Amino acid sequence: MTVSAASPATTERLHLSAVVLPEGERRELWVVEGRVTYEPVRYAVTVPGAYAMPGLVDAHCHVGLESDGAVPDDVAEQHALAERSAGALLLRDAGSPADTRWMDDREDLPEIIRAGRHIARPKRYLRNYADEVEPDALVTAVERQAARGDGWIKLVGDWIDREVGDLTPLWPVEVARAGIDRAHELGCRVTAHVFGEQAVAELVGAGIDGIEHGTGLDEPTIALMAERQVALVPTMIQLENFPGFADAAQAKFPAYARRVRALYDRRVATFGAAIDAGVPVYAGTDAGGYLPHGIVGREIAAMGAFLSPEQALGAGSWRARAWLSRPDALTEGSPADLVTFDEDPRVDLTVLSTPAAVVLRGRRVV
Repeated sequence: MTVSAASPATTERLHLSAVVLPEGERRELWVVEGRVTYEPVRYAVTVPGAYAMPGLVDAHCHVGLESDGAVPDDVAEQHALAERSAGALLLRDAGSPADTRWMDDREDLPEIIRAGRHIARPKRYLRNYADEVEPDALVTAVERQAARGDGWIKLVGDWIDREVGDLTPLWPVEVARAGIDRAHELGCRVTAHVFGEQAVAELVGAGIDGIEHGTGLDEPTIALMAERQVALVPTMIQLENFPGFADAAQAKFPAYARRVRALYDRRVATFGAAIDAGVPVYAGTDAGGYLPHGIVGREIAAMGAFLSPEQALGAGSWRARAWLSRPDALTEGSPADLVTFDEDPRVDLTVLSTPAAVVLRGRRVV
């Protein structure tokens, strides 16, 4: 290899000496004008970290959303910065009432792939979150949110029905199918918030592309998801709230409380069965709303309950990037979006919560 004779430039030049994942080989690499190169260059600043990998992915978060709904731009900016500090450089925003398009012009913020606003029925989801419509207007809502998003639509698949006292689907099967079909005609993929058994089976049967949470998966639904390669984002940290949901509902909605506890108790076995069947699984925190941003390292580590370390790392980095049609490896000429660690995350997933450095679009930001 030859050394460049170029003089110092205003663009940042970086150097890394690290084991590069997923390949697992120690390499010397450089960053020049926002791109990775394996040709040495002068005047490069060495970046700390003994292990390097493509930037992390938070495949389910809600930038600009907190418990009462949309937040001002300066608060939404803090959400994005928290994700960036955690090494999450690609975000799939799985529903938000906030308009975060202005962030696309900010080179210092992570890339966001949006799903528009959640689509739910009136009084069947969290207040101020969703585009609320009755079933006969679902297709129109899909068209509306397709215009707000980046190729994704987010449905609320089930929620507590207070008259029934338990989880029930929000959409009749044929209505859901019509909404999904229309989204596909518009070039969008569709995913859904689903906790219980009935709605997830119906939505997968109706041709949906993704499932969020997915605690109600059973063997036939898992088999169909594997056959169709329907993505699963289990949101492990969010599921830790299930016992609290059950306790809060016990007096008024005991059937709901029993169901939520049962779903929680079998979650690891459920997701393990999905992995064994070949369902693609990705890491998403469900940050925003009621959870803080910047916890993707914790989420990936929690997925180690049913994934090998290599599988968990891929679910939160290179495999998730490929799923979202973004560069998934630190190869010659690839965008320099990467994160480094002092210790080997393949040995201990908890090191993901403490990046040594974060490089976004070729510039070190952490």
